[in-house]
Amino acid sequence: MISSKNVLLSSHGTDGAQAAERAAIAMCETDASIDHLLVVPDLWKDMMGDDWLNNGSTRDRYGRYIESELGKEIDQHIARVRQQAEEKGIRYQCKVILGKPDQCLTSTCKESNYDMVVIGSPRPKGLSGLRSRMTTESLAKNLTTPLLIVPYPNG
Repeated sequence: MISSKNVLLSSHGTDGAQAAERAAIAMCETDASIDHLLVVPDLWKDMMGDDWLNNGSTRDRYGRYIESELGKEIDQHIARVRQQAEEKGIRYQCKVILGKPDQCLTSTCKESNYDMVVIGSPRPKGLSGLRSRMTTESLAKNLTTPLLIVPYPNG
């Protein structure tokens, strides 16, 4: 198993992302650090369903509801990863960004000297759920840090 002291983990709670989380924690030595990047794809900002939200107050209320639900999911996800890291003695910090996942990962990677970047592989076709917008070709071209793409878990 590869061993690292300073890992950038990009995950968002799906099965594939959780496989990446487990791999990142397993590869970290005690006293290592994980910076957890959680990107909320910017596609969410345009999902207001304006065709049925016919007045400003309804639209605003719906927007607050969506933000609240996303916030709850993000908080639960962060708490789960933080607990796993801290149980192993790994320093943990999280950064939440709204944007394009591959661009956010590339720019975040340039902010620090990471040993490894860890992500999950895309969800296989035929399985239900939101498909990641992360483009691995872009990452391969733009990252200067080693990239580990963890395979999607088998069932």
